[in-house]
Amino acid sequence: MVTERIQALRAEMQKRNIDMYIVPTSDFHESEYVGDYFKARKYITGFTGSAGTAVFTKDAAGLWADGRYFIQAEQQLAGSPITLYRMGEEGVPTVKEYVEQNLKEGGCLGFDGRVINAKAGEDYEKIAADKQGSVYAEEDLVGLIWENRPELPKNPVFVLEEKYAGESTKSKLGRLREKMAEKETGVHILTSLYDIAWLFNIRGGDISHVPVVLSFAAITEKECFWFIHEETLSPGLLEYCKENQITIRPYGEIYQYAAGLPEHASVLLDKNIVNYRIFRSLPPKAAVVQEENPTELMKAIKNETELSNIRNAHIKDGVAFTKFMYWLKTNIGKIEMTEISASDYLEERRKEQELFVDLSFDTISAYGANAAMMHYTATPESNAVLKPEGFLLVDSGGHYLDGSTDITRTMALGPLTEEEKFHFTTVCRSNLNLAAAKFLHGCRGLNLDILSRGPLWNLGLDYKCGTGHGIGYLLNVHEGPNGFRWKIVPERGDSCVLEEGMVTTDEPGVYLEGKYGIRTENELICKKAEKNEYGQFMEFETITYAPIDLDAILPEEMAASERSLLNTYHKMVYEKISPFLEKEEQEWLKTYTREI
Repeated sequence: MVTERIQALRAEMQKRNIDMYIVPTSDFHESEYVGDYFKARKYITGFTGSAGTAVFTKDAAGLWADGRYFIQAEQQLAGSPITLYRMGEEGVPTVKEYVEQNLKEGGCLGFDGRVINAKAGEDYEKIAADKQGSVYAEEDLVGLIWENRPELPKNPVFVLEEKYAGESTKSKLGRLREKMAEKETGVHILTSLYDIAWLFNIRGGDISHVPVVLSFAAITEKECFWFIHEETLSPGLLEYCKENQITIRPYGEIYQYAAGLPEHASVLLDKNIVNYRIFRSLPPKAAVVQEENPTELMKAIKNETELSNIRNAHIKDGVAFTKFMYWLKTNIGKIEMTEISASDYLEERRKEQELFVDLSFDTISAYGANAAMMHYTATPESNAVLKPEGFLLVDSGGHYLDGSTDITRTMALGPLTEEEKFHFTTVCRSNLNLAAAKFLHGCRGLNLDILSRGPLWNLGLDYKCGTGHGIGYLLNVHEGPNGFRWKIVPERGDSCVLEEGMVTTDEPGVYLEGKYGIRTENELICKKAEKNEYGQFMEFETITYAPIDLDAILPEEMAASERSLLNTYHKMVYEKISPFLEKEEQEWLKTYTREI
């Protein structure tokens, strides 16, 4: 199937004299996760991971995947004509390096200009120009061969009330226009679905588990245009837009709008997000001011209303997860359980909670060796039966009107080896050490990552991903610009200064292929501590409330200070969660949050 599709793609390339064609994992908005309509890379390669880029020439095919997906990609590409390029590994070229090395002199490089961002598009233009070649970005060639392609999503939109958002749309637009004035720009083109949802206080359902709506926005000093499928808007929402002086335009009209701007317009945009087609539609003499969208930092710094709501959402989510963990630990070996039935049970517990909207992402329920694949998804074919031995890793979360959650717990289902317990304890120590950090304002996640990764590096171990990411408010579960990472990864955009009000995950892990995976994940709110002659100190508040499985802990491998941190954390969990549990669940929780 994959071979035939690649042959069909090459036939379309040949018709247009295209020598190399790039198929990214992207929509028209540079979203991290994309709807079914946009899964062209999955269609053409068979690789189902959420990230990756495919490149095709007349006689070669390659897929670039990051460390989260090495094992999965290798398995899914087996038997296909596609070569796996492990991103970040020694000697492996980046996609752009590969293009530069393999595009022939005078060659034509092709891609759909709507799914490549402007920055990448300019880079590819330069590569082609240096080879006296050309770029062809006018067509979606995969779309030409994709039979029964899903439709563009057009799901209903709703307003997120101010009691949840904490700030009105008028206020947010006012703050944004102040930033535009600082940059001396007359137009701001905004294409990030997350930023548009935040700015307009609206949510939708156009990406699975990401409550956004396909749309573009353009803001000027006096006007605001929202390019959207109007049929997704109710009469009430149309009235809401009128009240906020938001003018509705058809979704696809953004390109004509960009082309119709005044010849010398000053345009604020982020080339890393705005697509190449929009960028190239601007008048040639337009002055483009390249900046991160001001809304990105604004929405990352949660206001007091949001923070209060988020804490409440985490209590509910903790109750749901603790009920699940109680059920799992007390019934394993007594009733039949699988990865999927376990995740289904957890989903039901979340659905019982007030103001529940949706899962915040597809639950990762991974038993034994499956958990070594960081982003494993159980399927009917892979669905492992749970036995009273080894580990079950569950990475899950919920969207509520009062916030989004992301929690991972690795749970002992029965006897463990000493190695498993040692690695579990080390991951627990890593998590606690980062959460306990105290640091001067001005630090970035880069400065603090070693606190989490250090105990594992001391063992010669590592995990091939960041230690943590920002969390949106009823939005994307991976939100920039904050994060924890040991090195800068430019495309992740998660290396900003940590500010009060930012919410970031803390999720170190151990992943041993063919054996097991361990991850412990909590969320942290960044807060101000004391201010003195040395500057403003900062600290974290942990807001994830669920037990860390003491059945897998080796207390003797923890320093006294680390045991104290775990005991303090578990005391908080019991105080927050126990009032909402049944009597037998409370007794169980008391045991699993006991002091060690």
